[in-house]
Parts: sequence; C-alpha cells; structure tokens
Amino acid sequence: MGDNIEVGIYTLRDALQKAEELELDLVEISPNAAPPVCKILDYKKFLYEQKKRDKALKAKATKVVIKEIRFGPQTDDHDYNFKKKHAESFLKEGAKLKAYVFFKGRSIIYKDQGEILLLKLASELEELGKVEQMPKLEGKRMTMFLAPKVKK
Repeated sequence: MGDNIEVGIYTLRDALQKAEELELDLVEISPNAAPPVCKILDYKKFLYEQKKRDKALKAKATKVVIKEIRFGPQTDDHDYNFKKKHAESFLKEGAKLKAYVFFKGRSIIYKDQGEILLLKLASELEELGKVEQMPKLEGKRMTMFLAPKVKK
C-alpha cells in the first residue's frame, strides 16, 4: 500500500492532503527538526509493531533472581555443608546469592564468628561465584552477596 509514496518536502497542507488521499495517517517523527519530519503511514499498524518490538526486547532482558541462605553465628559443620550445597546449586542455576548471618539477642557478640563463616563460604564457592559485596553488618544481620561467574 505505502510502497510507492514519493519522498519529498511538503507543506503541512499538502502532506495532510496526500495522507487523506492514501487513507493513511500523517505521523510526526521528529518534531524538533527544522522543518519537522513527518511520515505517512497506518498509525495502528505502527503502534502494533512498536508494541511487538518492546515485548521482544523485554523477553530478551535478563531477570535477576536473588536466593537467600541464612546462617546463625554458631552454625555447626553439618548445617553449614548442607547450606553450602544449596548455595552451589543456586550459583550454578545463574541466580545471585545473598548469604547472611542473623544474630539473635546477645549473640551479636559473635560478630567475628559470623564474618569468618561468610568469608569461609565465599572462599569455598570461589570457582562458582565472585563476591559482589563483602560481609557487612546491618543491624542484627551480617550480609554478603555473591554473583555467579559468567561461563565462557
């Protein structure tokens, strides 16, 4: 339908008349240009194609998944190994990992044990993920973030 439209510089009246003859819409593409750039096309088709493009771009966008693992300051070896296996599987799936030590009541005096625990986890998961944020105490939580390593 719009294959044989000639390109040229028209006045607004001529462009509107041309669009009416072809039973199409006159769409302003670049209003800030001098003179403004317009195009004769089917506006509903244009919106449909634009929506399709946006949907395709949205589908290609990566969704960041954050998985959490909670430790206590005095987590024993068996629980630690069990949670470490889960952390490995999360990183292999491509999810980010938020590991944190939660201090209840007076256990806040074991801050150093919590930090040692998180650093131990980071060193053991070194080949699967890299540390995005070192252990940081926020209130009663000491948090550390790990991101999966990009596969080459």
